[in-house]
Amino acid sequence: MASKIKKGDKVVVISGAHKGTVGTVSRVIPEFSQVVIEGVNRVKRHMKPTPRMPEGGIVEKDRPIHVSNVALVDPKTEKATRVRFQVDANGKKSRVAVKSGSVIADVKAQAAG
Repeated sequence: MASKIKKGDKVVVISGAHKGTVGTVSRVIPEFSQVVIEGVNRVKRHMKPTPRMPEGGIVEKDRPIHVSNVALVDPKTEKATRVRFQVDANGKKSRVAVKSGSVIADVKAQAAG
């Protein structure tokens, strides 16, 4: 099944401690229905020195947020919107913003073309 929120999408947090924060999705965890957003829900972890990180110390990490607490930013209006899927005449499936009806371009498609 296709995901409504994908890596690289611009999203806004709609509930919780970070409500109103806009960021880019850096990772999607579909088995837990969570997304990691750059700069949102950051925590500090005290790390012991390891061969990979010999200095150790305090490291800041982005923690996941449930996908129900974020909404995609509409590319036309720059506001939060729901997403639906639409199949065109050629049989190509695309994501469409519900409020404005604008097609949401995939990040992979933008990078390739």
